[in-house]
Amino acid sequence: MTTLPEYNRRVSDRLYLSCWLRPSDQIGGFDQTNLLRQFGTMLELFPFSKLARRGPLLRIYAIEHAEPPLFEREFPIGAKPDAILAAASEFAKEDCTCQVETFWDLWERDEDWRLGPASITLACFGPDFENEHDDDLRIEFGLDARFLPQPWVAGSPRMVQSNIRSLLHLVGDLERALDLERRQVWSESGANFAEVLKQALGTQHVN
Repeated sequence: MTTLPEYNRRVSDRLYLSCWLRPSDQIGGFDQTNLLRQFGTMLELFPFSKLARRGPLLRIYAIEHAEPPLFEREFPIGAKPDAILAAASEFAKEDCTCQVETFWDLWERDEDWRLGPASITLACFGPDFENEHDDDLRIEFGLDARFLPQPWVAGSPRMVQSNIRSLLHLVGDLERALDLERRQVWSESGANFAEVLKQALGTQHVN
């Protein structure tokens, strides 16, 4: 695999998916019902970990992330997405963001490769929340190392390729189910991680 010049494999980067919804027909702009419905669809499609030892954590922030959470609740393992959404709907306003910190199962290596719970955050943003990307829905996948093969590590290409396919499968499911204007896989550094993923899987298209 040829690494793109602008991408530094030596420095950890964080990987995201941003989704921008099609404008609502509702006069006045923000349609809380539609935003929560789309967020609920994201939660329904998300493959929650079967190996995690704790359940999802819902946090609601107002105005910006620098403020303390307005609301915080941990749900039991196996909690249904509609229960999480019902709790979020009590606080979701134009200036709020709802975040669900949870886990999905990926291959990770300690002394050996194991399938285990990896942290991930799913979020929806009201239009008046401080958000430089102006996206409506977002997934933070965590460090890019989970999705970059390391040929010098035994088993890495095969295991990491499985993680990449999990990511692409989720992105594809969301693209088909959500009412999207556009979506983008991006990295915190601003490097074109989509091209890196394309190279990692050969012919797969991710952006």
